[in-house]
Amino acid sequence: MTTLEGKTAIVTGASSGIGAKIAEELAAEGVKVLLAARSEDKLKDVVEKIESKSMGKASYVVTDVSDLQSVTNLVKEAQKEFSQVDILINNAGQMLTGTVRSGRVKEWERMIDVNIKGLLYCIDAVLPEMIDRSYGHIVNISSVSGFEVTKNSTVYSATKSAVKMISAGLEKELARTGVRTTNISPGMVETPLVAGSNWKGERKKLQTKDIVRAVIYALTQPDYVNVNEITVRPV
Repeated sequence: MTTLEGKTAIVTGASSGIGAKIAEELAAEGVKVLLAARSEDKLKDVVEKIESKSMGKASYVVTDVSDLQSVTNLVKEAQKEFSQVDILINNAGQMLTGTVRSGRVKEWERMIDVNIKGLLYCIDAVLPEMIDRSYGHIVNISSVSGFEVTKNSTVYSATKSAVKMISAGLEKELARTGVRTTNISPGMVETPLVAGSNWKGERKKLQTKDIVRAVIYALTQPDYVNVNEITVRPV
């Protein structure tokens, strides 16, 4: 297994839930982590938590991934602070009203802007430098909703299906460049994102640490191993 110590990472959507836990665990592995999200207060709390546990270096940049200039600034700050970005964790996401019949155009647009365009903006900002160095790892956090649609998740599922397809296509684009791509599709996870959902299953929800283990597994494989797809479901 490859060690992560000394590597650098950007984690989007890192102010809570899966993103915060990924940032914490990467820092515990010795990764220098730059957290990105819209809520400065929450980002500060996560960074302070990391620092209080004597983990690796952590800092933050307030970022709206749906804004191209905001993403450009994020990556510039990462390069200024770390000199390079080894790992990008595309975790930022929106899960709003997903039906077409609802007519909630603004909510559709928000999901498309964050879940698809935001992901592409972040990839585009780090990819040229990764290709130049023949090294890097992009991890996209999708969802089982990307290949299973319900009557309430049409638009959300469409955006997560797009994430899955972008990941699959990017893996082919980056073959033999040294840059790896992993798509991780979690089932229902106990996070603020789903706190108001209509989950009625009898199965226990996944915990954020369950997704982190998948991320760490993919990142710590030898450089010649590319873990393309991981699906994590509750039993």
